[in-house]
Amino acid sequence: MIALIQRVSEAAVRVEGEVVGEIQQGLLVLLGVEKEDDEAKAQRLMERVTTYRVFEDEQGKMNLSVKDVGGSVLVVSQFTLPADTRKGTRAGFSKGAHPDEARRLYEHFSELCSKVLPTQRGRFAADMKVSLINDGPVTFWLQV
Repeated sequence: MIALIQRVSEAAVRVEGEVVGEIQQGLLVLLGVEKEDDEAKAQRLMERVTTYRVFEDEQGKMNLSVKDVGGSVLVVSQFTLPADTRKGTRAGFSKGAHPDEARRLYEHFSELCSKVLPTQRGRFAADMKVSLINDGPVTFWLQV
C-alpha cells in the first residue's frame, strides 16, 4: 500500500463540478492499493500517515505530525501509484489490486483515518479534479 502525502494549507477534490471533499491545513493523501495489500497494511499505513512528522515546530524543524498540529486529511484513491514505470513509455498496472479489493481497502484506510483525525475523501474510481496548495512544497512517498 502506498501513500503519497503532501503537506497542504488547503486541498479539495471535485467530481463533476461538485466539491466532495475539502480540508484546510493538513495532508492530501493519494492512496495506491497493491495486490498483496490487506487490513494490517492499511492499519500500519494509517499510523505512519497520521504520525509522520512533516510540520514545522517553533525552531522550523519538521518535528510535528498532522495530529500534533490539529490538521485534517483528504484521502484520494490513486490507482496509478502502483504502476510499473521501469521501462518503456507506457505504465504497466499489473501490480495494482483488483478494483473491488482496492475500493474495499481504500474505504477501510479512510475509516481508520477518520477515527484519529478529521477526514475527507474523494470518490473512488471517479474522474476527480484535485486542487491543492502544497505548503513548502513538502511531499513524501510512504509505503508498507
